[in-house]
Amino acid sequence: MTSVLKAIGSVVTSKGLDKPVYETLSSDKCLEKRKYRAAKWVSTTVQGMNHEEARSVGFQRLFQYITGNNKSEMKIDMTAPVSTKVEPGAGPNCESTFTVSFFIPPEHQENPPQPKNPNVFIEERPEFEAYVKTFGGFAKEDSWINEAQKLSEDLKEKTNEVRQDYWFTAGYNSPFQLFGRTNEIWFVKK
Repeated sequence: MTSVLKAIGSVVTSKGLDKPVYETLSSDKCLEKRKYRAAKWVSTTVQGMNHEEARSVGFQRLFQYITGNNKSEMKIDMTAPVSTKVEPGAGPNCESTFTVSFFIPPEHQENPPQPKNPNVFIEERPEFEAYVKTFGGFAKEDSWINEAQKLSEDLKEKTNEVRQDYWFTAGYNSPFQLFGRTNEIWFVKK
């Protein structure tokens, strides 16, 4: 019974879920610089105009993968965060490219089950450094864009070593968690 309650609690709060390993290089009240270890993620790419819609489509594909729709028919534990690489389109009415990803748990890092869905792939992210801004609440389309814009402007004043052609969003919580939510924007160091 205790393990069942723990499993339910981890899905609702994201506590106890595996997360990618990083080292905090520097920190101030609203910005953290992190170095993430190289790791494998399971990913899918969605073209669209709207972050939330693309993330939802991507999440469903990846959820099918971790619940057994892979060549090993293996169930894989949920991890946090759900990261989304945002590559903006060339203009205001152009589709953006969203790559939605789940971190692969440590026990599957060496040999993750291969996806059955041709739109799902295993991504090997090399070690990288990122500038990270954390914010709470239920992140919606406007919040992701506004927080990314604020962080981009803040970083332009501090450094010229940040990729501006894409950024990541990271959500750590189930939609069932009402309080204490964690969202992040990541800008990758060049």
